[in-house]
This record gives sequence, C-alpha cells and structure tokens, in this order.
Amino acid sequence: MSLNLIKLCVGIESAEELQSHIERRQKLHDAAGELYEPIHTTRMIPKRKDELLDGGSLYWVIKGQVRARQQLVDIRPFTDGEGISRCHLVMDKKLIFTQWQPRRAFQGWRYLKPEDAPADLNEGEGAEDMPLEFKQELADLGLL
Repeated sequence: MSLNLIKLCVGIESAEELQSHIERRQKLHDAAGELYEPIHTTRMIPKRKDELLDGGSLYWVIKGQVRARQQLVDIRPFTDGEGISRCHLVMDKKLIFTQWQPRRAFQGWRYLKPEDAPADLNEGEGAEDMPLEFKQELADLGLL
C-alpha cells in the first residue's frame, strides 16, 4: 500500500510558480547537457521508504493550502560534508495540481495517508484563471 509525504513549499507563492521553477530548472540542465532530477533535500530520512516508493507522492503546501504533488521516484540517504545524515527526495518532473486543502504550518515533512490526500485536478478543472487573491479568499471561506 502506498504512502505519501507532505511538506511546506517555502518561498513559492503558487502552484503555477512552482511549475515555472521546475520548467526553468529543466531548461538550465538541458542547456548544460545534464540530466535533471527534481530533488528536495531533507534532514530526516523516511523510515517507510518501501511504502513511499510504491506509488507515493510528495504533496506541496503552498500559502497554507495543499496545491500540488509530485510522485516520488527515489529516496537517497547520504551524509553531507559536515558528517550530518540527510536525504534526497527524488521526484517526477511532472507537477500534478490538486484540489486545495487547508494545512497549518509545520516543520519538516509528515506522512500523509492516501485517504487524507486531496484529489488531483483534471485538466481544465478548478479555478486556474482566477486571480490568486480571489482563490485564497474562497479557500479561506471553505468554498474552494
């Protein structure tokens, strides 16, 4: 059975901005002739690796709302130059937009059961063309 992770996406204002960031990094790596793997480095190493890699995703919390996810491809523990254990969460390049789901701030990552994860948005579904402020207000009211 698969399991997911959930993490705050610090410094990003919207899922669309995260998508642009991923695309920009891809172009930079392509121009340099390098392989691009979206990687997020974290200090804590998930102990439930097999469940996470059995179809699990990393769900991104942006501005207090779960907004998108990326499927987990690999989890690579390593030791940094200072001797501290860390972990690379390797994700698929494709960003999948999800229904908005409110989340309070927290540190690090948390496990997220599939039944607690928001559903994916289908192509053309949702309120993508609405101004971000309007979407945020609707989400705060529990209408989005």
